[in-house]
Amino acid sequence: MDLVQQVAEAFEPHGVLSRAADHFQPREGQREMALAVARVIAEPAALVVEASTGVGKTFSYLVPALLSGERVMVSTATKALQDQLYGRDLPRLVEALGLPVSTALLKGRGSYLCIHRMQQARHLEGGRERAAAFALSRIEQWAQSTQTGDLAELPGLDERSAVIPLVTSTRENCLGSACPSFKSCHVNHARREALAADVVVINHHLFFADLAVRESGMAELLPTVRVAIFDEAHQLNETGIQFLGRHLSTAQLLELAHDLLATGLQLARGLVDWQAVAGRLERAGRELRLTIGRAPTGARLRWNEAAPDTLDPQAWSEALAQSHEACEAAVQALDTVTELAPDFVRLHERARQLLALLAHFAGPGAVEAVRWLEVGLQAKLVESPLDIAQAVGERLLGPAQAGKTWVFTSATLGDDERLSWFTQPCGLQAAQVLRVSSPFDYARQAVLYVPRELPKPSDPTHSQRVAQSVGDWALRLGGRTLVLTTTLKALRSIAEQLQARFQATGELEVLVQGQGPKRALIERFRRGDSLGEPGCVLVASASFWEGIDVAGDALQLVVIDKLPFPPPNDPLAEARSRHLESQGRSAFNDYFVPEAAVSLKQGAGRLIRRETDQGALVVCDTRLVQMGYGRRLLKALPPMQRLESEEELLARLDQFTRSGTTDA
Repeated sequence: MDLVQQVAEAFEPHGVLSRAADHFQPREGQREMALAVARVIAEPAALVVEASTGVGKTFSYLVPALLSGERVMVSTATKALQDQLYGRDLPRLVEALGLPVSTALLKGRGSYLCIHRMQQARHLEGGRERAAAFALSRIEQWAQSTQTGDLAELPGLDERSAVIPLVTSTRENCLGSACPSFKSCHVNHARREALAADVVVINHHLFFADLAVRESGMAELLPTVRVAIFDEAHQLNETGIQFLGRHLSTAQLLELAHDLLATGLQLARGLVDWQAVAGRLERAGRELRLTIGRAPTGARLRWNEAAPDTLDPQAWSEALAQSHEACEAAVQALDTVTELAPDFVRLHERARQLLALLAHFAGPGAVEAVRWLEVGLQAKLVESPLDIAQAVGERLLGPAQAGKTWVFTSATLGDDERLSWFTQPCGLQAAQVLRVSSPFDYARQAVLYVPRELPKPSDPTHSQRVAQSVGDWALRLGGRTLVLTTTLKALRSIAEQLQARFQATGELEVLVQGQGPKRALIERFRRGDSLGEPGCVLVASASFWEGIDVAGDALQLVVIDKLPFPPPNDPLAEARSRHLESQGRSAFNDYFVPEAAVSLKQGAGRLIRRETDQGALVVCDTRLVQMGYGRRLLKALPPMQRLESEEELLARLDQFTRSGTTDA
């Protein structure tokens, strides 16, 4: 029996999948995708699959991959998805299929405890805040029993904890085989397991980090893999360009100064004036940040000339020169002590790398790349390619990878039949393309409403009016509301007004992105009023537009403040627009509208997650129904029933409240 036949049988009503999945129901779309994956495994090719919400794409690619008997690599968008795939989906399928398959989980080194750095952190504990000291103690206790060193195992550890960088390594500060804890290194153990396994689960960041620097262990793994699958592939291009360009942050200068001082005083006190060398480097990093002045957090400043926009070219040039001189002084100081300890060898390499980056950013930008300055508490200098097409063509689909099967899948990959939004920037125009529709009955389960009385998004009162309406709707529904904003400014404005409205009465609890760990916010939102707590409104932006799965009646209203077009003054958006226009194409029709369509589709995808869900999507942007391009955006959305008035919306919300769906 060939692979295609085996896969077809597995998806029969009483096939092996009925034992692996809770409440398994045959879905034509799931079977269609699984057979397509089986065919490209049998006859190696690249396949791009848009599998809409509810299709069950995970089983669609895992079943043929496992039954093939080939060595398989699966890459996901996030570490959370990695853990779910490795800890839940794979074991259930392997058991149901009865296959002697070994699996392994491989993350980036920043996910694993570094024993050497943990010991250093304890020696340098002075001045640490109580919370950080407590977290370090918990990690030390857990370190005695963990087998993997994966920090995700430690319950309650905030992913934003300042202790994590102190107990994990980076490519720059890892001592490699010279490390005194090398034999018990968790990173090396994870890599050895990955090299020996039949199925390896990684993430996109790890994959592209290796393409960029050949450091993660993938260089040995990828040549042995015959089937490579990228789930949540819509993030591939943006993830890839992060790693395939050049980056330099003021935080790197400050971290080098900190590590230089700590290591120098511990291992070579008196041989160099470490206070002076580290102090000069730290001052240079802070001066570089101060040169930028005040700018909104997350702002990207164009950098087409000698200096980024709004900055004084001379002051900027001088600040870069000071950082270069401070780095040069650090290199010279480390030259005298590199033979004393491997720690100094790594510090020397880091200082030289930063020196090279400072020299590069002091000169003109690379051809076919875009350069910008990213502003936050620290500053980040970035030079990036416009897309990953060249890297994919050369390193994934090139002659060296002949005979491999490549599968790219996501719920959202474009708004046309060829999925051009994804395939063009990823260099996959020649790949096979399959679009699988959702099994959900959106016309029955969901409604769409566009309030026509709201001011235009450019109106200063827009966010205020949105907040007022959201408060009314959420109160009617008893919470169960997710507000997705397109900007942090709108997030703050809407959240502040909602919190001010409900803080006194306590009728609803307003959760806000950034005011707690993402996982904790989602857990609280899922609970809703089930434990006697008030119902919830969650106001969020950025990462909450995708990957959030809240099924049942915990979420029945999704409000999007405005159409999610890319910011027109974003340097990367501008560069991509110029590139399209140089080819005689329309930047608006070929870039901005497809970007908005995909983002809108992702946001709308938060609403209906199961066959029993019901909900309303409200898009607070009249352009969706008044502008010509609105028809294209509406077409990208699931076929929901359209509501024409707020009275109809309120009636539907009342209906949700009375019926109250549940989800196991």
